[in-house]
Amino acid sequence: MDETRTVLRRSLAPATADGAAFVVTVVEGPDRGASVRIDGSRPGRLLVGQSPACELKLRDPHVSRRHLAFELEGDRVRMNDLGSTNGTTVNEIQVVEAYLRGGEIVHVGETGLRVDPVTAAPTQLSPAMRFGRVVGASPEMRRIYPLCEKIAQSTVPVVIEGETGTGKELLAEALHECGPRASGPFVVFDCTAVPPSLAESTLFGHERGAFTGAVSARKGVFELAHNGTLFIDEIGDLDLTLQPKLLRAIERSEVQRVGSEKWMKVNVRIISATRRDLDHEIQAGRFRDDLFFRLAVTRIELPPLRRRHGDIGALARHFFRQLGGDDRPFPAELLARFEVYDWPGNVRELHNAVARFLAVGDVGIAGLAESTGAYAPVASGAPPPPAMRSGARDPIEDVLGQDLPFPRARETLMEEFERRYVERVLAKYQGNVGRAAAASGIARRYFQMIRSRSVK
Repeated sequence: MDETRTVLRRSLAPATADGAAFVVTVVEGPDRGASVRIDGSRPGRLLVGQSPACELKLRDPHVSRRHLAFELEGDRVRMNDLGSTNGTTVNEIQVVEAYLRGGEIVHVGETGLRVDPVTAAPTQLSPAMRFGRVVGASPEMRRIYPLCEKIAQSTVPVVIEGETGTGKELLAEALHECGPRASGPFVVFDCTAVPPSLAESTLFGHERGAFTGAVSARKGVFELAHNGTLFIDEIGDLDLTLQPKLLRAIERSEVQRVGSEKWMKVNVRIISATRRDLDHEIQAGRFRDDLFFRLAVTRIELPPLRRRHGDIGALARHFFRQLGGDDRPFPAELLARFEVYDWPGNVRELHNAVARFLAVGDVGIAGLAESTGAYAPVASGAPPPPAMRSGARDPIEDVLGQDLPFPRARETLMEEFERRYVERVLAKYQGNVGRAAAASGIARRYFQMIRSRSVK
């Protein structure tokens, strides 16, 4: 049994999801008679609105593109208005969020929706505890895995939605690695990391002399991803002037380098990710709806860590072992504080919290408590980090002896941890960044960012 399975086995959810189920029926408005079911087999939220991304698509012109969302929670339905223009009422009371148990009438625009409970047998959950390098045994994640498996085997475009730090890039890599293009390249284009003036040449490439500084011809990410996957991160931040050019490249499977008159055929699968609500961006005029239709053939919504019931402890233990915690038990007091924290930075924040604890012990946790108010230092009897055992030189004392301000001292310790960690894992895998990142449980690009910061 592998390490991840051993760590997650303790908190594995039951094999079946809650047996509660509901049917949402349109009882008033242009789509009267339409209905959709909410049960434990559905991954993520059920969206209602005019957008093609909605499971219950309405023609009512007074309904927003993504007007509201329904989600099963135990034996009730959680309903959220998604910032709609005209609001949502439940039994004639305007609400932003409400829990429904059945029999309520929800009004959106000129459409009435009735929520009714129905009898349902327990839904079988996937037995998987991970998809590729995406780890999680909560019911919320195990509902997603069958969908991920199907999407991985296809070549259709997919949009991954979720808050910052939920693991969208890691899931994109997993979809690539578990699919038919696994032997091809996986190329990342981050819309937030490339200046607008360079975005077009980064996407499509440029010829020598195309602009000042173009001293040689260069391939764009479409060419680099030929016969593989192009992951466009934070697609919602792509400059509006570039969106029609991206749409053309996707529709025609060809690109034109800046400064060239030649068109080149490319064969790439597009996976996009966004922390934004693209339907709201379309309504605000910041995103083209025709590009959205091309990108969102399928969609996956990654739940935030606070809603992944049981995964906080499982992931903390997983990262603890992965980052060098050896066979020591994860400190119970620290785990208890982790469990009650909301984790606004999601899985990425949890990974960094565990890494910080392993690197600097109580000092790192004290820093987290100061910056977030989430948890205080662990008990002084907690096991020391590896660098403090067997008479090894204590890096914490070295930094404390420099009398640095607290933020700088904490930053110095984290830099030292990152440098040592990257050196060790790269040495283990003979300098292979892809294998080192996979063993670290983080996306390749994030690993490379850490590596570049660690190089002096």
